[in-house]
Amino acid sequence: MSFEVHNTNFTSLRDRFGRIHTSVRVSVTDRCNIRCFYCMPEKVQFMPRKEVLSYEEIVRVISILARLGINQVRITGGEPLVRSNIWKLIQQIRSIGMIEDIGLTTNGLLLANQAHQLKQAGLDRINVSLDSVDPKSFQEITRRDGLEKVLRGIEMAKRVGFDRIRINAVSIKGRTESEIVPLAIFCRKHRLELRFIEFMPLDGDGNWLADQVLSGKQVLDLISQEVAPLTRVYRHDPSQPATDYEYPGGERVGFINSVTEPFCESCNRLRMTAEGRLRNCLFANQEWDVRHLVRNGHDDAEIVDLIQACVAAKKLGHGSNNGNFVRPERAMYQIGG
Repeated sequence: MSFEVHNTNFTSLRDRFGRIHTSVRVSVTDRCNIRCFYCMPEKVQFMPRKEVLSYEEIVRVISILARLGINQVRITGGEPLVRSNIWKLIQQIRSIGMIEDIGLTTNGLLLANQAHQLKQAGLDRINVSLDSVDPKSFQEITRRDGLEKVLRGIEMAKRVGFDRIRINAVSIKGRTESEIVPLAIFCRKHRLELRFIEFMPLDGDGNWLADQVLSGKQVLDLISQEVAPLTRVYRHDPSQPATDYEYPGGERVGFINSVTEPFCESCNRLRMTAEGRLRNCLFANQEWDVRHLVRNGHDDAEIVDLIQACVAAKKLGHGSNNGNFVRPERAMYQIGG
């Protein structure tokens, strides 16, 4: 199946601060098979399935975004692998032809059974959210069992040919310090790129406090002392959110310091929630309803106008490191990780 955008005079997605947007994160569901406390509450009511965009609706929007200069897509959730036949969506996005890179973020519980199909469908990269390699700590953080399934999923992804597997770990003061070194040793041993993400004010229970943020610098110092020295690696692409370091053997560790060192000035990302709301920032308090246009017969030019309005309204920064921050009403699982 191929997807085309009507012949419309599209321009690149440049905001009023000169940032050109080339990446979109697309949530395909708010549902998940675990309950990480920093993402969603233990007891949660998910949106009705009829409100979630179909694959065809998602692909139409991505096709239009591609004509506007978007060339990177990351599929998120909730947990995207709970969505039936997610490989079909990957295949349809790949058929657009203008998308250079397709990634997917998963908790890994269902990855072992789907890795081969995802690879065959054209998925380029996988990020696995994993905060601990200790079964007891894993259960405390996720409020579910399943570490062995995650590890099998990572191994299967490597076996079917994914050579760009990244492990994402959230750093939380008073909760995850003891997990950092074992996780770093595990990833170095298995040659998995590791990224630590500062605890952000998007937790499911709404209990985030600034003094819970374990900074990237603190994690960097701990790994350098307890595992091996790390050397800064400088990227050519300033839009990448991570600050990267390498061990002497070349294995890489990155730090996404969203709270202590925001990277807003080089942000090139848009987001679309599972029910089709466009967001110009993870911490945005305004959304643009693209689902309404898609489901009510509006043409591509009207969808372009909506997308461009979203980009035009983007602020210079989210202000999470100063007194200008206003916490979004949504938690992480409702936005898309």
